[in-house]
Amino acid sequence: MLGICRGRRKFLAASLTVLFVPAITWIYLFAGSFEDGKPVSLSPIESQPHSPRYMASSQRERESLEVRMREVEEENRVLRKQLSLAQSRSPAHHHGNHSKTYSMEEGTGDSESLRAGIVAGNSSECGQQPAVEKCETIHVAIVCAGYNASRDVVTLVKSVLFHRRNPLHFHLIADAIAKQILATLFQTWMVPAVRIDFYDADELKSEVSWIPNKHYSGIYGLMKLVLTKTLPSNLERVIVLDTDITFATDIAELWAVFHKFKGQQVLGLVENQSDWYLGNLWKNHRPWPALGRGYNTGVILLLLDKLRKMKWEQMWRLTAERELMSMLSTSLADQDIFNAVIKQNPFLVYQLPCFWNVQLSDHTRSEQCYRDVSDLKVIHWNSPKKLRVKNKHVEFFRNLYLTFLEYDGNLLRRELFGCPSETDVNSENLQKQLSELDEDDLCYEFRRERFTVHRTHLYFLHYEYEPASDNTDVTLVAQLSMDRLQMLEAICKHWEGPISLALYLSDAEAQQFLRYAQGSEVLMSRHNVGYHIVYKEGQFYPVNLLRNVAMKHISTPYMFLSDIDFLPMYGLYEYLRKSVIQLDLANTKKALIVPAFETLRYRLSFPKSKAELLSMLDMGTLFTFRYHVWTKGHAPTNFAKWRTATTPYRVEWEADFEPYVVVRKDCPEYDRRFVGFGWNKVAHIMELDAQEYEFTVLPNAYMIHMPHAPSFDITKFRSNKQYRICLKTLKEEFQQDMSRHYGFAALKYLTAENNS
Repeated sequence: MLGICRGRRKFLAASLTVLFVPAITWIYLFAGSFEDGKPVSLSPIESQPHSPRYMASSQRERESLEVRMREVEEENRVLRKQLSLAQSRSPAHHHGNHSKTYSMEEGTGDSESLRAGIVAGNSSECGQQPAVEKCETIHVAIVCAGYNASRDVVTLVKSVLFHRRNPLHFHLIADAIAKQILATLFQTWMVPAVRIDFYDADELKSEVSWIPNKHYSGIYGLMKLVLTKTLPSNLERVIVLDTDITFATDIAELWAVFHKFKGQQVLGLVENQSDWYLGNLWKNHRPWPALGRGYNTGVILLLLDKLRKMKWEQMWRLTAERELMSMLSTSLADQDIFNAVIKQNPFLVYQLPCFWNVQLSDHTRSEQCYRDVSDLKVIHWNSPKKLRVKNKHVEFFRNLYLTFLEYDGNLLRRELFGCPSETDVNSENLQKQLSELDEDDLCYEFRRERFTVHRTHLYFLHYEYEPASDNTDVTLVAQLSMDRLQMLEAICKHWEGPISLALYLSDAEAQQFLRYAQGSEVLMSRHNVGYHIVYKEGQFYPVNLLRNVAMKHISTPYMFLSDIDFLPMYGLYEYLRKSVIQLDLANTKKALIVPAFETLRYRLSFPKSKAELLSMLDMGTLFTFRYHVWTKGHAPTNFAKWRTATTPYRVEWEADFEPYVVVRKDCPEYDRRFVGFGWNKVAHIMELDAQEYEFTVLPNAYMIHMPHAPSFDITKFRSNKQYRICLKTLKEEFQQDMSRHYGFAALKYLTAENNS
């Protein structure tokens, strides 16, 4: 019906234009001889009919009039052509409203309209429905389980946040993995006017586990059936979305469609855009029963209060039990059961226009929808192939998806001004801490970085590892940025044990890393590497925050605190596990030192034994680490003694000591005030000493630093005097904090610093 209204509007506008433009033109020309409502007076000479000035003026006026008349005639010609086209298209519009094609007006409710407000669809009038209230909360439910789905849902959320103008309340039905990942992500994202609630998907398994399901979504693909039971009893309505959805408009437009539901309509769905439920895709294809083409459940509007009153739980269970007697299993998970229920009870469904769920699967007929729709609302990648689906317009849709995939999520921390939001304790504490800083302080940016909350996505790739049962397992911990990705494969070849890595990346770089990892046989064969993305924000490299993130998310009792530029010796993992037992690390406060060496050669024949390494040291192929630029950093290791040592030996702490150590997982964190280059490891080793850790050098362990271009932070340290001044100030403040915390025992650090 809306299409008819639009056609009438166009016809009326064009008709009025054709009739009134000539009249308006003549009025304009006539009025041109008046100024301020009075006739323009001519001088006596100009008013003489046969005067040269009069004749010249008349000639100019005639020429001007002729030009203007030609312009008006051309405008009229164009308008008449547009009017003719509008009239010739009118029958097609009427036909489209009654035919079963994916036109813009498809649906029980006609076209949704546009950012200014929602046009009434079930009415024959051309009026408008009231828009969603400015501060009305929109509720969205998503079932999310596992590592890949947790990554996919972020893109969906980004697309919703990008367009939204209302507070949002996400209800996430998540397994333990997704909950850990997404709880951390949203806690560190700190988006205003967004609330997140989690519901344990594992507790819901018993509700649907009796239904055999062939769909790749597995048991979690059936959980939308139990939302009336799962979600809060006082929640009246909710939009339910699959994780492979991308929004191209404000979700409030979809929320407003609830106002169009009438009678017993409780489900808002888009018709399925494939022939699946028609049963003609291949020979002997036997789908579940459905009304016509059936409906796709990637986007659902649920009136929860009415569904509960209708005893939805009993309704779908009885239908599923009956159909399973002949169908044996579902092929499309919850969608089959929803459609079987609708087949028996067609009055339950309100058919949404097709643009609310443009389905991109291999057998889709979605082109018949979007070829007539200039304002697409929702894209649905409902194929196991996702972005690799066969569709001649897939590049257009892929670019839309990639826009949000690589979009900087930090830019979505927008306030909704005028809307009261719930008190966020973390946000309030952050604001309080920042307000206590002096913005005129020359080291303000350094101090501010300590309190910056970086958006963090844990376990960006699939992770699967059970620590060894003998409680000797060790995880290698490191951090890196995009320019060190090339080290990952080599480290994985040298260290077969679990690894925890924190990567400092932008959203776009995170996707580059994903493609790099998925294209690497070495990385894809390892499921015991945890990749934790810390998203870029601010001007400094938050090296100690990254280390803390990687340390916090290990599952072993011990960790080897390394750096990404080092390759551990072959067999170090097993050697460290034996050393843990030998030195009773479980019951003593020890830090086991792995001696560090370096090479200046990019191509190195890596030593396979201590004897081979000593030979390379003597030949000048290897050096003790940083001996030529920062001897103090590793001198206390006592490399001369290490050359002949056959048993572990103890060394004492000295100023600026920064070895690489193996410690228990309960060791103190790194101090976040140190960012970029300088003192980040030194401060940590100092705190270990203050807590009375015993430093023990392992006689048959070693690691080698591989050459690389200088980092941006070390370049700033060397070239920027203020950088060095601020680092010195932070060191002094750290030492003062140590004295306050550890008392008299910490005075030696001040003395050692003064003597160094």
